[in-house]
Order: sequence, then C-alpha cells, then structure tokens
Amino acid sequence: MTTPAPSSRQRWLVPVVVVVLSVTVGGGLLARELYRRPDQPADDTSVAVSTPSTSTGGEPGPADDVRMSDDARAHPQAEAVQRVLRRYFEAINSKQYAQWTTVVTDERAAGQPQGDWKKGVRTTKDSDALVYRIERSSGNSLRVLVGFTSRQDLADAPPFFREPCIKWRLVMPMVIEDKALKIAAVDGGPPPEHEKC
Repeated sequence: MTTPAPSSRQRWLVPVVVVVLSVTVGGGLLARELYRRPDQPADDTSVAVSTPSTSTGGEPGPADDVRMSDDARAHPQAEAVQRVLRRYFEAINSKQYAQWTTVVTDERAAGQPQGDWKKGVRTTKDSDALVYRIERSSGNSLRVLVGFTSRQDLADAPPFFREPCIKWRLVMPMVIEDKALKIAAVDGGPPPEHEKC
C-alpha cells in the first residue's frame, strides 16, 4: 500500500510557518529596541554592577551608594526603600545609633540597645549595597532583597563565619511605622546567605 503524495498546499505550510515565526520574532526584537527606556542598558544585563573590591585593606565605597536593579527601581516604593537603606548604612558606618533608630522599627531598636549595637558595629564598614528586588508582603509591608559587603576586624566577624570581608545577601522586611517606612527585625532562623569576599 502506498501513501498518497502530499498536496501542494501541505508542501508550502512549513515554509510559511517558518517565515511567519521569523517575522514575529524580528518584530518583537525591533519593538523592544524602539520602546526601551532611555536609562536602560542596551544589552541584556539588567543591572550595571561594579565588582566590589576583594581586598580587605581598601576603603569601601560610599555608604550612600545604594544601587537598584531595574526590577527594584520599577517598584512604586523604590525611592523610599533606597532612602531608608542609605540612612541605615550611613548610620552603621558612622556609628550613629540615634540615626539608626530612625530607620528601624521600635521593636528592632528595643532588641538592640545602644551599647550592644555599638559593640556589634564597632569596626564594621558596609559598602556596595544593591537592591535586587522589592516585593509586597502582608498588609503594607515589603520584603527587600539586598546584597552588600561588610568589612570588619576578624574579632568582630560573626561567630558562624569568621572572615574580615563578607558578602551578604538577605531579605530585609520593611513596614510602615509612625507614617514612615522602617526596617523590621529579621525573623530568627539560619543565617542569611553569605560568602567570603
């Protein structure tokens, strides 16, 4: 038994589908270039990340250099989150407990009295902060995924990771308290993601 020869209509179906798909993909790429925001990079990298220094002897970048990924920058509360984090890192780097308490919740401040806080940040210098993502959590709270580098004397490093330079990546919960966005206490559990610089 022999199979009948395909009709000429069926023979042209595959090339037509290939052409239609090619035009669609090309049109999508063209539209992406035409509608790209001016501040967005031309390549596919969503974040222009400067590589933090891996030496422990150099000075860290400015404390207020809190960068945002394109994804984080698109969030409606991106500017407020960036302001809070700038003040938070500035307070740590300048050892200003009073400033730190203005950007954390009352509960978090109560959990770290001034003496304990100053002892904890005695030699700490944080730098290279990058907000990867901002997500809405329950109610008006936010979950902010942040990466940053901490340099400190070896004696002041966390007991679970004794290194003078640590790259951290953690979720900072933020809530509205006294009509201002503030960083809440991080729930207990395993230490946040970390690695040696």
